[in-house]
Amino acid sequence: MKYPLVIDLQRDGIAVTLTCRVLGFSKQAFYKWKADPITDREWSDAHLINAAMDIHADDPEFGYRFIADELDEAGIDACENRVQRLCSQEQIFSVFSKKKPKTIKSGPPVHDDLVQREFVAFKQDEVWLTDITEHWTSEGKLYACVIKDVFSNRIVGWSISDRMKAALAVNALRMAIDMRKPVGTIVHSDRGSQFRSRRYVRELRNNGLVGSMGRVGACGDNAAMESFFSLLQMNVLDRRRWKTHEELRHAIVVWIERTYNRRRRQRILGKLTPVEYETINNSAQAA
Repeated sequence: MKYPLVIDLQRDGIAVTLTCRVLGFSKQAFYKWKADPITDREWSDAHLINAAMDIHADDPEFGYRFIADELDEAGIDACENRVQRLCSQEQIFSVFSKKKPKTIKSGPPVHDDLVQREFVAFKQDEVWLTDITEHWTSEGKLYACVIKDVFSNRIVGWSISDRMKAALAVNALRMAIDMRKPVGTIVHSDRGSQFRSRRYVRELRNNGLVGSMGRVGACGDNAAMESFFSLLQMNVLDRRRWKTHEELRHAIVVWIERTYNRRRRQRILGKLTPVEYETINNSAQAA
């Protein structure tokens, strides 16, 4: 804080007006602070609160413990008790916190519902669906965010992590973008905090994609993705007990790329695999 420095320099005979001008604030602001000075602790708390708010805005499901971990990772020194006190003071709670009302509603949509349960596409990369699933291992939960092209049912992007942060959704989106180079694709999701995060919305906008979000409490809005997750559950997740995150991560990726996309024939695609369906249709369009 610069204001105490003005007092120190004043004791050395340097005029207040000169010091304020050099340090870049008005003399009136200095005298206002002097009448009711802010302590170094209050100043530090203010910066800590701002950092906590930024973290929570990025991942609204984070409570004070996760926020404390993120602050520590960012090199900001603050004990967990202090973070808890400041989060409570500023009403920074996880969306799943018991301090919230018992009936917890999904957050407000950041996009209109452009799909309206019509899971139909007439060309590749016209509409993508995305969602997150989770499964236990001996090391704890593992989360997978998956993106599916409605046209061919092909899985075009995924991200797997032991933390359900905004980065999980962002990394899946980046993979799909790198693989497909889409233009104007509608990306439909539920109202989960990861898909409402500033990072995710910015990634859509920066790559020319159009976000879409389903309605609250309408299970049909997610049915097309749930059908894929049911297959994943039956063919991978529930087949055995998984000891490590890496073991399950490898199994999920192999099943998606080797089995689901390239070997599993789907009646809705005329008994073709997603890769075969895209290849045939792309060849027909090129001709």
